[in-house]
Amino acid sequence: MTALALALLASPAVEAQPDPRQMSGIPRPDGQQAPRSVSVRVIRGAMTNNVAGQPVDLLVNGATRTVRTGEDGRAQFDDLTPGATLKAVTVVDGQRLESQEFPAPAAGQPGIRLLLVAIDKDAAARDAAAVSAPAVVGEVAIGSRSRIVVEPGDESVRVFYLLELVNSAATPVNTAAPFMFSTPTEAQGTAVMEGPPEATANGTTVRVPGPFPPGATFLQVGYALPAPSGAAEIVQTFPAALDHLPVMVKKAGDVRLSSPQIDRQQEMPLEGDAYIVGVGDHQIPAGETITLSLTGLPHHSAAPRWIALSIAAAIGLAGFWAARRPHEAASRGDERRTLIARREKLFQELVRLEVDARRGKADSSRHARRREEIIGALEHVYGALDTDDTGPEPADRAGRAA
Repeated sequence: MTALALALLASPAVEAQPDPRQMSGIPRPDGQQAPRSVSVRVIRGAMTNNVAGQPVDLLVNGATRTVRTGEDGRAQFDDLTPGATLKAVTVVDGQRLESQEFPAPAAGQPGIRLLLVAIDKDAAARDAAAVSAPAVVGEVAIGSRSRIVVEPGDESVRVFYLLELVNSAATPVNTAAPFMFSTPTEAQGTAVMEGPPEATANGTTVRVPGPFPPGATFLQVGYALPAPSGAAEIVQTFPAALDHLPVMVKKAGDVRLSSPQIDRQQEMPLEGDAYIVGVGDHQIPAGETITLSLTGLPHHSAAPRWIALSIAAAIGLAGFWAARRPHEAASRGDERRTLIARREKLFQELVRLEVDARRGKADSSRHARRREEIIGALEHVYGALDTDDTGPEPADRAGRAA
């Protein structure tokens, strides 16, 4: 997701902070860093916990250069040979921290900054003690990193709830009422795609039993919603308050998003696709109904289906009526059977033509021209059958009609 999307989806009051461990050892160019230089910052657990006086080794084509970190936790290496293979290494509290191997920046390019993150063992012990503490009755909120993602499909939409369930207490909590919600009544295939092992989906009901550990618990729920007419409405309530409402709709056709809970939206590219990104800036209380309306979704016209069904009904009625007509001379039976066979062949060709048009396999001008030809031929056949009052259709046809 691009930085622009993250900025739009973030709550104006609270922005999610990245986990430093996800950035550990990854070199990145920095325009504020001098050319032909590398800065290695060492922290313990959090960005606010610099490790000062820590020896850091930088392997330059296998040779080692060592610099100690300052009060800001940074070790600075200058005058590096452009293109040399580099790797930063240090050992903190018995933990060996290594960066990826990377080339020294070329002349004229910005220098490199990277971060090495050690586990804060004291903080980890405190967290472990908090998680193992007895659960108390408390609340969870749906955090700022939550969002609803919608992907249009073939006459349906796929809906995903990516929820961050936040327990801000220092100990595990059980909610006073079970944390559960139901997806829309029209939802098909509701499933928990990611989350605690105890989380379940039964029909359209999703249930996440406690206790909830301190911090964030992530839950992803998905389902499909029919949209045969090119429109769909998502009506949803959650049992906990939302910091704000971010919605992402993948662009397909002329899809549009509207909602009383959306305050601003815009289109933007994300990971090679175009999305409508909408955000509600205000908090949504627990139990408040969220309504998302989607229009302009891709769908197929129902006209070819109804045309084919109407023709089939007309032929069925005509066949039933013809089967009850009195028997005429055998000398005219062959001619009538020929007309009936012609009618069946024309009808089958018409049905195939309409199906191909619905699937987009037919050229529009050729489809219209051929359809008129078939309808005209059918009218001629029915006219001949109407004037040829020879009696019932052949036995094999009459049997099928019955």
